Amino acid sequence: MPASEPASPYTVMTKAHFVYMLRCKGDRIYTGYAVDVDARYEEHCSGRGARFTKAFPPECILQTFELETREEALRLEARIKKLKRPQKELLAAGDPALEGALRAGLGERLKPKKKRRKKRV
Repeated sequence: MPASEPASPYTVMTKAHFVYMLRCKGDRIYTGYAVDVDARYEEHCSGRGARFTKAFPPECILQTFELETREEALRLEARIKKLKRPQKELLAAGDPALEGALRAGLGERLKPKKKRRKKRV
């Protein structure tokens, strides 16, 4: 019986959610969300992933962040995308303080928006 290949650390049988950062052509950084990072990376490499990675093909996975829920992952992705380039480089290098600051409050429920009254004419 041949030895099976070890499972990728990004392919998880449970419902884990990931935010990942890629180094792309031209030294650009792409941030995205996926349930299976390896499969999503292959899509990006083949040109089927996103418009950005079709124009600037990925070179490597810089960093991945595992989160429990889709909502938390999408919030983290949005926060990372708002960062300036130097902060993204720090995060990709594994800065624990920056990662902690970005993860703070991800699971909190947002307050519902107040209904606006229509103005009477």
